[in-house]
Amino acid sequence: MPQIFRIGSYRVYFWSNEGRPLEPVHVHIAEGKPYQNATKVWITKTGHALLCNNNSKIPPKILRGILRMIEANSADIIEEWIKQFNDQTFFC
Repeated sequence: MPQIFRIGSYRVYFWSNEGRPLEPVHVHIAEGKPYQNATKVWITKTGHALLCNNNSKIPPKILRGILRMIEANSADIIEEWIKQFNDQTFFC
């Protein structure tokens, strides 16, 4: 799993196998070891972070901080997505 960054004990990462057709640009968030069905956040064309699900059950206050960090780094995240998957589409 390509890790994008860490915030405390939380990892923000891509899942290596995002399926075919490739899903729109997004990241997963998990505390500790990455797993496929962790919290998912879509990245929009304009760099906003949209919560798809909170399967990792991250407390709201912590999740808000992580979402702000994702938005602040959205251009870098999109760039890394393109390097990893050679493609980019957006949820919106």
